[in-house]
Amino acid sequence: MFKYGIDRLSTSKALAILNRSLEAGLTPEVIEKIESSHNEVLQIAKSQKAVYGINTGFGPLCNTKIATEATEKLQRNLLISHSVGVGDMVSPDISKLMLILKIHSLSQGYSGISYEILERMLWHIDEEIIPVVPEQGSVGASGDLAPLSHLFLPLIGEGFVFVNGEILPTSKVLKERDKPALSLHPKAGLALINGTQFILAHAVVLVDRLFNCLSHADVIAGLMVEGLMASPMPFRKELHEVRPFSGNIHVASRIDAFLKDSEIVNSHKECDRVQDPYSLRCVPQVHGSSRNAWLHLKEAVEIELNSVTDNPIIFSKDFTISGGNFHGQPLALPIDYACLAAAELGSISDRRTYLSLDGKYNSTPKMLLKETGINSGFMICQYTSAALVSENKGLCFPASADSIPTSMGQEDHVSMGSIGGRKALRVCNNLEKILAVELLCAAQAFDFRKPLKSGKVLDAIHDFVRSKIAHADEDRLFGEDINTITEVIQSRKLLHIVSQNMSETAFSDFDELYEKY
Repeated sequence: MFKYGIDRLSTSKALAILNRSLEAGLTPEVIEKIESSHNEVLQIAKSQKAVYGINTGFGPLCNTKIATEATEKLQRNLLISHSVGVGDMVSPDISKLMLILKIHSLSQGYSGISYEILERMLWHIDEEIIPVVPEQGSVGASGDLAPLSHLFLPLIGEGFVFVNGEILPTSKVLKERDKPALSLHPKAGLALINGTQFILAHAVVLVDRLFNCLSHADVIAGLMVEGLMASPMPFRKELHEVRPFSGNIHVASRIDAFLKDSEIVNSHKECDRVQDPYSLRCVPQVHGSSRNAWLHLKEAVEIELNSVTDNPIIFSKDFTISGGNFHGQPLALPIDYACLAAAELGSISDRRTYLSLDGKYNSTPKMLLKETGINSGFMICQYTSAALVSENKGLCFPASADSIPTSMGQEDHVSMGSIGGRKALRVCNNLEKILAVELLCAAQAFDFRKPLKSGKVLDAIHDFVRSKIAHADEDRLFGEDINTITEVIQSRKLLHIVSQNMSETAFSDFDELYEKY
């Protein structure tokens, strides 16, 4: 059983808790550490020593001393005043993931939070009563102040919650469940809203979604290599051993394994084509570079998952540090890098789709239909792909390149990682559709290689696609096909087919970095 504060949290564990496939809770040892830290905060609050956020104001008001009897109202006012998020609501899954990640951070015993508050947060998760959080308003510096404030309004009986798909006032739900609103002890509000859990929740989902896109991109590219009868030589291990980037080697080894024992490959061994366009020949270099960016993001996310990111950090009642662990920069830069990596994956995919339509490659017909003129074939599918690629280019400007000072100059450099996380997921949404267009065209091109067979994996992939959509002999509603294939990519059924048909020895030793996150 996974236990907060004992095991290290990973991306896969966080998602498993989210999906209720892994049980989570607080062990007695962790509860003892939490309460010890909480008692130290209570002692600090009663002392004359000024400690930021416990008995002082916040931000530019950090030098204003707060009377002991006013500390509870100080924390309540903090949540109320900082709940200024706007825009659409994030999905309930993102909100729930924020709760999971915040509990894990607070449970490490450096935040002074009480067990009572963590217990209520766990109740929200267990009962699927998920706080409503607007997506806009964080600059990713003092943590994600606005979204985290909305996330924790329900603790004090305010705000709104998702219940069975419906948005309801928290006060109504608590009354129905006979749950009182909580009072906030010294530092509680600050511990709750200081942190990077909004950025981090988006980054966790990004790690998972981008991994899925990367895995599908290799399979789809392999199918297109066969459909266009491209050379298998760019995927030979000897080529990549002399330029040994881990992602490049991984992609090349995958596609080389996909092409093993292919009759299609053998059928054009003696052809006179010297080399293929870059979108086919440089798949390992381009897909591999995006994999390297994904690995960088994954490593940063898993450090952050197990970090304490609020402020101040309570080491003991006599030793506290008011620092900057809440600053989102360690995540903001890798998120922007991963966003660019996702966009590039779509860009090269679109070029392969375009290439499949020109009718120049080994008897593949123009627009991938034997009879064109009265039929437009797959021409406009590529328009959709091109539109999505262009949209992604516009989303690739790095959010972290901007900084707008806030809080009267106290917070004079911010990360904008929250914006980066949101738009990186938009790029991934578009990428899934771009890959769906390529898969649609690759499957059609592959049909023209029949009755020759490919390798075991690609034949199985093609058979599955054909079980969902038929070969096209004339124009039809290709938009419906794109939607069907997008759902196939999101379902990950193709990756299951790959794992069923792939030799366990097909990849090199470091592939565990990619396959098990």
